[in-house]
Amino acid sequence: KQWYQRRVRGTYCRAMAFHLRNVIKRPVVIVNLDPANEQPPYTADVNVQDLVEVDEVMERLHLGPNGAIIFCMEYIESHIDQLKELVVGKGAYVIFDCPGQVELYIHQSSFRNIVGHIAKWNIQLCVVSLVDSHYCADPSKFISVLLTSLSSMLHLELPHINVLSKIDLLSKMGPIDFQLNFYTEVLDLSYLLEKLDERVCGRQFVRLNSALVGLVEDYNLVSFYPLDVQEVSCLHRLCKAIDKANGYVYGEIEERTVLGLSQSVSTLEDNSEFDRSLQYQGT
Repeated sequence: KQWYQRRVRGTYCRAMAFHLRNVIKRPVVIVNLDPANEQPPYTADVNVQDLVEVDEVMERLHLGPNGAIIFCMEYIESHIDQLKELVVGKGAYVIFDCPGQVELYIHQSSFRNIVGHIAKWNIQLCVVSLVDSHYCADPSKFISVLLTSLSSMLHLELPHINVLSKIDLLSKMGPIDFQLNFYTEVLDLSYLLEKLDERVCGRQFVRLNSALVGLVEDYNLVSFYPLDVQEVSCLHRLCKAIDKANGYVYGEIEERTVLGLSQSVSTLEDNSEFDRSLQYQGT
């Protein structure tokens, strides 16, 4: 599972870096911040494995994979000046590829402290959290995703963009109960609660399910952007959302490029050819 998560993140980083460099004409640096990511599907401009590696930690300290990752993040935190020397001064837009262990983002403090230091390096940060779209097919799993996303947003205290990845494969993963915008916009979750309570296991936890759904709705913070990395329109819309969240200011040449691309995307929307994945209907 951890290998799979690294491939998903790596594919996103590669696709977004390609889009920024070749379509928008923005200089980009990719930083591999995952000490377990030995063979990312991109060329890392900065690699945290130059500081610490999970395999070496596991061997020397006799730790499991998760314990080794936590140790590595604590090591990076305590040697943050070395990471700063590798990252600062590149003069480019930075994409950080971070570990996939969810505990780092919802209750463990090291990663939060690391991004706190990075924010002081005059780098405007925005968290892009990738979630597999197949979770939409299971109400209980989707509620778990909502809670995890909310916990991460509150714990890290940074601008957050949540993404449903591999949206192009959703139709192959089984039927979903509602149209896709129900999940991306996190609409009235009482309908999802009804679907959950219809299941045998859900009937035992009606009050708990209701409380969890109410918690998500009370905060009203979580929503998702659908993503198919092969669709330029999806990447462009996500890139605009990230730029807005972290306050990125376009250069003159880049602004003309983005404006032209936005007009092209708008034309596709008008012709009803935009985001074919969004046309997938639930059954």
